[in-house]
Amino acid sequence: MRRTALSGVTVATVATALVLGTPLVAQAATYPSDSAKPNLIALLNGYDQYWTSAGKNDLHGTVDDPATLATNDQLTSWINQHATPAQQFRALQDAEYDNATHTAYDQSFTVSQGLGDVLSGLFVQGRQSGALPLTNALINSSTGTSGAYVGTGDAKAHFSYPRPYLPTDPTATLPAGDDQVNCNPATVNASSLTANRVGKAWADAKGNLMITRVPATTDTTHEFSPNDVALDASYGQQGICKGGSYPSGHATTAYQAGITLATLVPELAPEILARTSEAGNDRIVLGVHYPLDIMGGRIDGEAALAARWSDEQYRTQVLEPARAELVGYLQAKCGGTLASCIAAEKRYTDDPYGGQAMPGGTAQVVTDRASAVTVYRERMTYGFPRTGVAGQAPSVPAGASDLLRTAFPTLTDAQRTAVLAQTEIDSGYPLDQTGSAAGSWERLDLAAATSATVAIASDGTAKVLSTGGTATVVSGVLTAPQGTTVQAGSAIALRGTGLPAGATLRVVLRSDPVTVGTLTVAADGTATGSVTIPATTPAGTHTLDLVDASGASALAAPLGITVTAAVTAGGGGAAGAVPAGVHLPVVSG
Repeated sequence: MRRTALSGVTVATVATALVLGTPLVAQAATYPSDSAKPNLIALLNGYDQYWTSAGKNDLHGTVDDPATLATNDQLTSWINQHATPAQQFRALQDAEYDNATHTAYDQSFTVSQGLGDVLSGLFVQGRQSGALPLTNALINSSTGTSGAYVGTGDAKAHFSYPRPYLPTDPTATLPAGDDQVNCNPATVNASSLTANRVGKAWADAKGNLMITRVPATTDTTHEFSPNDVALDASYGQQGICKGGSYPSGHATTAYQAGITLATLVPELAPEILARTSEAGNDRIVLGVHYPLDIMGGRIDGEAALAARWSDEQYRTQVLEPARAELVGYLQAKCGGTLASCIAAEKRYTDDPYGGQAMPGGTAQVVTDRASAVTVYRERMTYGFPRTGVAGQAPSVPAGASDLLRTAFPTLTDAQRTAVLAQTEIDSGYPLDQTGSAAGSWERLDLAAATSATVAIASDGTAKVLSTGGTATVVSGVLTAPQGTTVQAGSAIALRGTGLPAGATLRVVLRSDPVTVGTLTVAADGTATGSVTIPATTPAGTHTLDLVDASGASALAAPLGITVTAAVTAGGGGAAGAVPAGVHLPVVSG
């Protein structure tokens, strides 16, 4: 390996430190969070119910939950075997760390694809040209104050689980080019997993997991670097073969970079987070990590960035200036507002398995924001069966709400916490620590939270109306002053408050969405009028939604109504009275 000095540190030292999950340079204790980093071993100890390490950091131990670890194996082998060539190449890109001469790149560059084709290119150019010094110092994966904030070396040594591609058979022969001494299967192996693998469809007769190595190649695309960059998964290097699999250091780095970028550009947070989940998943594509490792890396990144955003000094002196720098730069370069630039570009997409659905899941295809949010959520659990109790109360960790500061700047801490509580996944999946003092980072669904429409009631409580759209806060209230029970075919009087002045809003009847009328908002933010419930509406409970003209954003919490059966021919009955001066709109389907 070429050795070039970087402040007294060799390239070899850089590579080894990063592979083992240790930040290159410890940051000086300038900010409170520098000396109060999350304890990753404690955060990740849900793993202890599946595997007990021998305590020697030698990749040996005892299987405690054969079923969960078998699912871990099955999913790993399937993902590795079914990834498209294009995804394999992306996986090698996501495995890259920059070198001492800064001619390569790292995950803080690759996850920027979540910004979309135009903004991602501008982001890369800005970092390469030196136009984004604050952003680069914050986000880069080698020395970034957030991008390399926590390392996983201690956690890997504590859990000491063998990587998927390591032979279970101690007599296996290493491929040529591997470190024949430090990666010798006689000692560096997965033999503790033999009994749990022999006889499984995803392992051979000796229990070796079916993993195909992705060959090294050269990146000549110049997408992230002006140079040709050698890409190699480093299967045969000591830092990989002897480094524990859980948690993934690369996934931890990717999530630190990805969550940082998502908080700097919250307008594209769901796409950035989905691309970040892809970077984590790409470690499985290469066969060097399992899904549980990636889930652990996500937990690391969440806790790390929450600690940074919760540090007021660091937030105001580092994060917020970097956000201002990045947004200003992107707008100046794309020649418009951030919203107009986003609207004009091609959004992030991905099809990792060529449309093939993985066991117990989907094909994880991303085509738009809604699918990005869906894929992110699927990768939160990878379809594992529960290993804990379902249906427990929300368990949002302290400080997690600070991750929504830029997505929802007008909300209080309590309101942001409520958004996280309403968008998190159910309890009981692997690595969930619901009920613990630290709360459950595993349940946080940041993609859903950053794409939520949130209604704020008159008492200040926050209610999530929907996810998968644009982060929006609405304070409108829709009521039925003459009562919420209405006969099908009759009119119901409505009143709205806290609405955007001058707007014409649609009233949508659900379950089957049908626009039943419009309300025009006065200068004081109020709207009154009536809409007619179609005579064909089934009797029962329904809701009325107040949405903008496009129908994309809700402007008030749904109003629950009760519809009674329509009057049959000759049955008598009168429709509800329409207030004087109110003109009923044309009903459309």
